[in-house]
Amino acid sequence: QVQLVESGGGSVQIGGSLRLSCAASGYTYSNECMGWFRQAPGKEREGVAAIYRRSGSTYYADSVKGRFTISRDIAKNTVYLQMNSLKPEDTAMYYCAAGSGNPWSSPLKYNYWGQGTQVTVSS
Repeated sequence: QVQLVESGGGSVQIGGSLRLSCAASGYTYSNECMGWFRQAPGKEREGVAAIYRRSGSTYYADSVKGRFTISRDIAKNTVYLQMNSLKPEDTAMYYCAAGSGNPWSSPLKYNYWGQGTQVTVSS
């Protein structure tokens, strides 16, 4: 059983930065991919970024490329999402997920989800 606990959300002004953390326990090889997803009210859950645990390969949604960076600390079993140059459209509940991630952006390919952390960007 994999458990995921997110932290680091909050309110920030346009152009600001936040770093989200996702602490994982109970890692298995079938949950090789760690992803960050977000969901705004009235919208579908969308993939933001993902990282493969062993290879370190990373993937990003076009909307966040150049602004967000996903990374991992294997020793701490933690995945991070550094978010810079935040925009109002980044406002959403952010979820950490673990799964096969094939394809990385499909929520259906993740078996485990955290409880979510709210990110709000305003002027």
